[in-house]
Amino acid sequence: MTTKRKPYKTYTREFKLEAIRLMESSDRPSSEIAMELGIRRNQLYKWKQQLASKGEVSATRRGRPRKEEQSELTTLRQENMRLKEDVEILKKSAAYFARALK
Repeated sequence: MTTKRKPYKTYTREFKLEAIRLMESSDRPSSEIAMELGIRRNQLYKWKQQLASKGEVSATRRGRPRKEEQSELTTLRQENMRLKEDVEILKKSAAYFARALK
């Protein structure tokens, strides 16, 4: 029996920044702040890390990659598979000719 997964919650940039500010300025534990906000504690740390590394928290963009990214990725995967097949053919032919020379 399969159950349908609940959709992810999305949070605004302002909410994320306010949560990080609360975590940094408060003397309370981050788990308590997270419970009040209705989020997981590790989510606070993830947002804080994003803010430190990128200078801002990420926008809530999920889903499939854009068409241009997707087409490039698909093209590269197809080329990678073709090159792997070429390598296998070359390995087999090298082994065949090595046996023939003996």
